[in-house]
This record gives sequence, structure tokens and C-alpha cells, in this order.
Amino acid sequence: MSKISVYIIAYNEAEKVSATIESVPWADEIILVDSWSTDGTPEIAAKLGARVVQVDFKGFGDLRNQAIAACSHEWIFSLDADERCTPEVENEIRAITQDPAAVDAYWVPRRNFFMGRWIKHSGWYPNYRQPQLFRKGRMQYDLKPVHEGYVLDSTHPIGHLKNAIWQFPFKNMSEVMHKANRYSSLGAEKIVHKKISMGSALAHGLWSFVKHYVFKLGFLDGWAGFVIALGNFEGTFYRYVKALEMQKGQTWQVPKTLKVPR
Repeated sequence: MSKISVYIIAYNEAEKVSATIESVPWADEIILVDSWSTDGTPEIAAKLGARVVQVDFKGFGDLRNQAIAACSHEWIFSLDADERCTPEVENEIRAITQDPAAVDAYWVPRRNFFMGRWIKHSGWYPNYRQPQLFRKGRMQYDLKPVHEGYVLDSTHPIGHLKNAIWQFPFKNMSEVMHKANRYSSLGAEKIVHKKISMGSALAHGLWSFVKHYVFKLGFLDGWAGFVIALGNFEGTFYRYVKALEMQKGQTWQVPKTLKVPR
């Protein structure tokens, strides 16, 4: 019988991590990969039977690779602290991991709940990230600090689960703004080598809004769809502005003299 490791990455997720762990009681091991949370997250996880591994944060790609290394079993199922496994997904995973014909990695659809409603459009469904179910040794992550990619070592195509896990990405607007700020800072490091201007920052931000609100049918998700598109505008715009700030360096710093130029 193939055994399954579940890893959960978290940082200060005390309000969410219990429900995440409790959604996978069937796993042969649960590993919480924490980056020195200060709100009691690792203590909560340990009480629920998870093995806690502390990893210094050097970007999400490195964090996920450290999580894979900590897993003991043949199959790995990746969950984030804002995700929940459903009974339907559990049954599907059990069937896959016991099937001799199973491929090496699987996409897992995610169904998002935001602003009191299940989001059906806006690029948020089926909202795949990286393959979340895979055999150990068959997948690693690249070392991008955010929106990390994956490297698959397999001759088989990636499979798809039919059922979706649930994701609760934001508790309130403060979390939306906090994540946009954090991810735009991490994302700026990926594009700092590009030619950037305030005009291109605005253009990229506007395109991100239009893409999610119009082309990905965010307008069908009501005000939630508008907020998602606006959040993508802000995150994209500030990512480029922060990269421009890095490029400008000292020229954007406070002047050494307090003389106002005429």
C-alpha cells in the first residue's frame, strides 16, 4: 500500500492551520513547514499531530523544496494553510495512489471563497497552482521568490483530479492589501533586470485589471470580481514600481541637504 505525506507551508496562520490539518486526517504523515511563526502556529500544528519543521524563508521555491525533503513517503500532497482537502478529493487521491497505472504528478483544481461567495470566474477557478499531488523524486520547484514554477522529472503527462479542494485566500480586505504588498516586493526581485518606467508600470497594471475583469469574466463575479481585478492591478503596478525603485537606488533617496531646488 502506497503511503502519502502531506506538507503544509505556513507563516503566522494560527487562525487557519487547524482546519487545514483537520482536513487531512487520513494522511500517513502531516508536516508543517513553518518559517518561525510568532502567533502560535507551530504549537497548534504539533498538538494536532503534525511534525513541525522550521525553515528560514528564502523564497517560496526554496521553502517548497525543503518541504519535499522533509517528506518520508512515496506520494506527496501539497496544501497551503488557506486550503482545505474535501472528502471527494481524499477519495480520488486514495484511488490514484493505489493505481499501478497512475502518472507521476497531478493538477488539483481549487475552488475559492471570497467576499461571501464562491468565485466561478476571474481566473480563480479551477485556479491550478503547481501540481499538488506527485511522487517524491519526480518534481522540484525552481528558486523564484514568489509564483514559483516547478521542474518535472517524468515522461508522463500531468494528470488532473476531477474534484476540487477549497481555498479561503483572504479573511478581510486587510489581508488582501497585506498579500499584495508582500508579493509585489518579492515579485519586484524577478523583474528588476527589465527596462521599466512609471508608464510601463501603469500599463502592466491596467492590463492585469482588464485581463481578470474582462477576459477572465470577473464581472460575472459581481463586486468580488471587481475587487479581485483591482487587487491584481495594484499588485502588478506596485511590483513594477518597486523594481523601478530598486533600479533608481540612491536617486530616489532623501536628499542630503534640505534645500528646496528653485
